[in-house]
Amino acid sequence: MQIKNIMIDQSLKELTQHRTVELPVACYETTINHNIHGYIPLHWHDELQFVYIVRGEALFQINDEEMVIRQGEGLFINSGCLHMAEDWNDTRCTYICLNVSPQFVLPKELHASYVYPYIQATNVPYYFLNPNESFGKEILDAIVKINQCIQKKPPRYEIDISVMLTFIWRSIVSNTPQIENDQTENMSYQRIKRMLNWIHQHYTEKIRLEDIARVGQLSRSETCRYFKRMIKTSPLSYVIEYRIQQSLDLLRRPESNVTEVAYQVGFNSTSYFIDKFSKSMNMTPLAYKKNQLEQWTNSEGV
Repeated sequence: MQIKNIMIDQSLKELTQHRTVELPVACYETTINHNIHGYIPLHWHDELQFVYIVRGEALFQINDEEMVIRQGEGLFINSGCLHMAEDWNDTRCTYICLNVSPQFVLPKELHASYVYPYIQATNVPYYFLNPNESFGKEILDAIVKINQCIQKKPPRYEIDISVMLTFIWRSIVSNTPQIENDQTENMSYQRIKRMLNWIHQHYTEKIRLEDIARVGQLSRSETCRYFKRMIKTSPLSYVIEYRIQQSLDLLRRPESNVTEVAYQVGFNSTSYFIDKFSKSMNMTPLAYKKNQLEQWTNSEGV
């Protein structure tokens, strides 16, 4: 199953349901550039995430670190960590995404010792899963097997998945010799989430750098450094990009027009919106709208 639109709330927390009542696990293949945004936008979720690259290459950002992950390789992304992904070198990257509730990896009696401390650890935002090392290969193989179980649903597959997840988590714990919980680092990520949350609540309004700085209780220059380090862009560039991403769903609506959408997402000039949209999406808003309507018409068989 391809998830084409990663739904997130104003705090960047992902809203996509990654579980059922019976099995708090989701596993699916996703092609990055099939997403409505053309990439997987910055977000976070409570679930643990495991990634296995089936084809191509992807640039991942986890918190303030970036890395290219290639075919056959993968990642473990810890609960609560900001992350995003984009196709690298136009390789039509496809990966298996396994999302797991932390409550499901071990019996609840073991959580205090072997789950909670690890999902709170600031020194374990992610692990690179290298297929040439036993630690990485074992987890990557398990991801593929879990995906097969979910697709085929053989008898008692839920038990098989539970066993494999316990094995995966044991590997994570065994390869984390000492956990750390740096309160200063933790506060830094809470601060950036707070500033992003404010932007998402007020993006339709006029936003100044000093407004964002006030929310983060930082100076203007320190706010810029925060965004450069953690988001890889400036605060106001982030605001513009967020407005553009919010415009995509509006442009897909048959009754919308470019000028109305521009003002709805916070731009005070249609020409400025068209310029910024074109640079971000490599097409004008009108071309995007026509393209989306054609795709919808073809999918409906009209």
